[in-house]
Amino acid sequence: MAAVLTPFLESDIHLSPPRAGQAVRPSSSVVSLLEERLPFTVRVVSNEQQLAKAVSIRHAAYARHLPDFAESLKRPERSDFSDDSVILLAESRLDGSPLGTMRIQTNRHEPLPLEQSVDLPGWLQNGGVLAEAVRLGVTEGVQGLLVKTVLFKAFFQFCERFGIDWMVIAGRSPLDRQYRRLMFRDVYPDLGPVPLRHAGNIPHRVMCFEVGTARTLPNAEQHSFYDFLFRTHHPDIELEAPALQTISAFMPIPVAGAVGRTSATPLQ
Repeated sequence: MAAVLTPFLESDIHLSPPRAGQAVRPSSSVVSLLEERLPFTVRVVSNEQQLAKAVSIRHAAYARHLPDFAESLKRPERSDFSDDSVILLAESRLDGSPLGTMRIQTNRHEPLPLEQSVDLPGWLQNGGVLAEAVRLGVTEGVQGLLVKTVLFKAFFQFCERFGIDWMVIAGRSPLDRQYRRLMFRDVYPDLGPVPLRHAGNIPHRVMCFEVGTARTLPNAEQHSFYDFLFRTHHPDIELEAPALQTISAFMPIPVAGAVGRTSATPLQ
């Protein structure tokens, strides 16, 4: 199903109020030129059916590359219900099938998942509120690339609206090159990829992006992602939803028993 482009004058994306203690940044006055309808939706997981779909696509994505590690991802994780976590789910508008997922975890109350394996430099630790994209998984093929791109737009919108200063991602080769094209930079430029024990000790390139600089970077408007991010309104990105934590008490799906946070392994 092809995306549909229609004229659109001004962005009208509304988010639910942040949780206690979260500061909302003022909305930008950027004018959108187009409204683009997608063949799928991206929503915040807020019920058991959506969580089951997120878990299924998460497991399938990891199973293609790390089948042994994927066995631990057949069930929801404790971090799925954390006050610091929001799970995004991409679903087909045609049949509701899951196409992709990402969990966003902030350091408002706990360290980021990757901090179980590495110490972040002082300039980043003291740089404000951080959010890490973890458990990223999408369907295979060309559609999966579009889904991942939209998930990253939703990640950015979440961070920009809810007072997140830095986006953090850990990517294994060759996927790390995709994040470099999205203007993420190395946290450890002289160190290279570092093993993350909660991702099977596979070396990952730890990268970051300062949210507030997105529109002011040199030649930002010439970047291939700029129009998609700032000049196109995607009504199929719906970030309004109750917290998943409110339904955790009666979730029928057993929660994986691993204690604490787990690090990201972006897989296709």
